[in-house]
Amino acid sequence: MANILRGNDLRALGFPEGRAIGLALAQLQRKHLKKLSQTDQLALLGQLVANPTDFLTHLDWSHTAAALLPPPNRHISLVERKDYTVFGAEHIEPGAIHQMETAMKLPVTVAGALMPDAHHGYGLPIGGVLATDNAVIPYAVGVDIGCRMALSVFDLPPKYLTQRTQELRSLLLENTRFGSGRGFERGQRMDHAVLDRPEFQEIPFLKNKLDKAAEQVGTSGSGNHFVEFGIVEITDVANELGVPVGQYLGVLSHSGSRGLGAGIAERYTKLAKDVCQLPGEAQHLAWLGLDTEAGQEYWAAMTLAGDYASACHEQIHRRLARALGEKPLAKVENHHNFAWKERLADGREVITHRKGATPAGAGVLGIIPGSMTAPGFIVRGRGVAESLASASHGAGRLMSRTRAKAELGEGQVRKYLADHGIELIGGGLDEAPMAYKDIRTVMASQRELVDVLGSFTPKIVRMDGA
Repeated sequence: MANILRGNDLRALGFPEGRAIGLALAQLQRKHLKKLSQTDQLALLGQLVANPTDFLTHLDWSHTAAALLPPPNRHISLVERKDYTVFGAEHIEPGAIHQMETAMKLPVTVAGALMPDAHHGYGLPIGGVLATDNAVIPYAVGVDIGCRMALSVFDLPPKYLTQRTQELRSLLLENTRFGSGRGFERGQRMDHAVLDRPEFQEIPFLKNKLDKAAEQVGTSGSGNHFVEFGIVEITDVANELGVPVGQYLGVLSHSGSRGLGAGIAERYTKLAKDVCQLPGEAQHLAWLGLDTEAGQEYWAAMTLAGDYASACHEQIHRRLARALGEKPLAKVENHHNFAWKERLADGREVITHRKGATPAGAGVLGIIPGSMTAPGFIVRGRGVAESLASASHGAGRLMSRTRAKAELGEGQVRKYLADHGIELIGGGLDEAPMAYKDIRTVMASQRELVDVLGSFTPKIVRMDGA
């Protein structure tokens, strides 16, 4: 117990009264720091109090360093708004426009674009695309890191859906899991190489996340996440999928990185806010420099979460293909809520954040869903510079979740679904089709951004709440 430091020891080093002492003492209780001798602990804390700015991006000491600095030293002002392009502006709520305007005033912002499905979010609006200079913004990536769409096309006719509705319904119930904290039972779990990734051991924050990640791999979240059977219609003879024009059975899934991604987003957003204090309206847009240890660590963790989200979809589709006794003819997958290192048309290297926006580079394939009662579209990107090579990630919300729950009734929604021939397992009023924009209107607003290769029409849908 002799090497346990007290508050007076820190005061003697020059620590001021206040939050920094408590943070430092708590930090010293971490296993790898408790191993240090008292002399080494005092030397480390002496360096910290003498030069706190040197520790602002240190993974152990960033919070303590931030508490040692007077607030004005950490404040960052917004600058004059840069221009950006809006697609389908007449269908976008003012709140989303305001959020995008704020994002375009960040000192690190280089370029931006707003997609036609845009609506209000945290920090960057859903449907916002933001290019920055050597900086990554955790909340411009989003909480559900690497959330994605995945479509499998099977060589089975559409009539399979009506002939075997109850069988397909059972397959969804048996082979998918939904909701916060949910995972597969032991013995039903499938292994995946992503669980062996070194980041789980190399990044201290992730060391206690592996067990939960192993439990939840192959599962889906709540909210607007789904797995559904439906009709794929290929309409473009020259499609890159190698699938002849016609109609097929398809499986479409939408989900992300589960608790792993949410934990990463929370951790690094707090860290970014400590080292990058912005005005109130921009506080959720705090960034980490990619030339800092914290920025590099977030990038590695974000990449891992994106790969984990892909592994979840891989297992969902593998389970259902095995249950069907079929191999898919083709697959399409694309992700959003992510950041990419890219080059603009003028050659500048930037970090492109797509929060609820689909990558649509030249020749890049993707799937843009509608709602339960409206088709989604298989697309090929055109790489349009004004959109930062992006497109919408769906129809986008017309009503907030709160408004949908207040204005829509259970009977009304059930009738609407029945009228459209939709079999729904789970779901809530906040995810009713009427809560979403018209996907055809959204697609009309981005004709120049993507080419349509085909469509997917949902028929049997599973969501959380079953």
